[in-house]
Amino acid sequence: MADTIPRPFQKVLIVGAGPSGLLLALLLAKHSIPVKILEAASQLDQQPRAAHYGTPAIPEFIRAGIIDQMRADGLVLSTMCWRDPNSHEIIAGFDASKVLSDVDGQDLRTHCYVLQDLDEMMLTEVRKYGGEVEFDAEVVGVGQDEDGEIGRRAWVEVKRKGGETEREEADYVVGCDGANSIVRRSLFGDEFPGFTWDAQIIATNTFYDLEGKFGWHDANFIVHPDNFFMAARITKDNLYRITYGETPGLTGEEYIARQPAIFEAILPGHPKADEYKVINISPYKMHQRCATKFRVGRILLAADAAHLCNPWGGLGITGGFVDVGGLFDCLVGIWENKADEDILELYSEKRIEKWKTVIDPISQENFRRVSDKDPKTRLERDEFMQLLKKGESDEKLLKDLLLGFMEVRYDFTQHYKTK
Repeated sequence: MADTIPRPFQKVLIVGAGPSGLLLALLLAKHSIPVKILEAASQLDQQPRAAHYGTPAIPEFIRAGIIDQMRADGLVLSTMCWRDPNSHEIIAGFDASKVLSDVDGQDLRTHCYVLQDLDEMMLTEVRKYGGEVEFDAEVVGVGQDEDGEIGRRAWVEVKRKGGETEREEADYVVGCDGANSIVRRSLFGDEFPGFTWDAQIIATNTFYDLEGKFGWHDANFIVHPDNFFMAARITKDNLYRITYGETPGLTGEEYIARQPAIFEAILPGHPKADEYKVINISPYKMHQRCATKFRVGRILLAADAAHLCNPWGGLGITGGFVDVGGLFDCLVGIWENKADEDILELYSEKRIEKWKTVIDPISQENFRRVSDKDPKTRLERDEFMQLLKKGESDEKLLKDLLLGFMEVRYDFTQHYKTK
């Protein structure tokens, strides 16, 4: 049955078919809001990327209707710890199974689902609910027709494969096109305040039985100024995300050539190359950056297009999912005449505030913790680790501590007009 209620807008364009763009499109499509994604690539990104989604993102998966499949085919992680680099003994850690597995009827533990598979699942769901996704559609420019301070219509310039550049219009354009966002650059040029860490990390997806052979936890952080690394389980068949520090300034080929010697030096059991299997390896630089605005008229930014942080603790991908959940609530408010467009300005203000007060400081501390110059004294200098030690015998303290990360969320529906 056709929608007979007058709507304040007719179409949302999302630039980028990454995880945040797909989740936003899915939420909108399920709500019968016309939405289309434009993606420059010919297919979804297949590079190894984040696969662990923290507590604040779980409510978005629940209302997107994908949580059951994530739990059936993926993992729910319970145990996390920080380890000594030599003995690999646990410095501090926690088991979330008793405190987060049933929070008001929901399991809010960290969920793990290989990102390529999550993207594929969301793509299928977007299309099932009537959303459009067009590949080989490179957005090369973004703008809007001005009407005072607020543009009447936003538009993108799209270069399609083998064709001319064309203009496509919508009521709102949302940049979910990653760290090198053309949407953000169309608004602000090269301005992206923040800094790049003077450090190099290498991310791998590696088969190695860390639990069976060594009794390691779901997620393990080894504390060392140089040889720091993370080993976090990705799949049920012992595929781990192993991310480690390296010397900056080398070539990709040099990093690949050095990997076997590094694994032999840092991993438990000091394995030779034939004792594990690396299926992906990618070097990454780390950034802490945030755009000055997430909204200019009818053009909006979310996730990595809006802000960046280092990957230690998963606040980048988690924060991106929380962004689009909040933006969805704002757009629904406008769609249902429960909110004015001013709520989009509030979206910008509150999401920037959450990056500055939660995502940025916590992610910075996460990296400083794992790369600490004196692992043996870290516990006595680290309030968070000390609270984790107390939480070993105080479940309420542990629950409150872990649920504290929900502070990254913000309820925009509280600003809907009262009936």
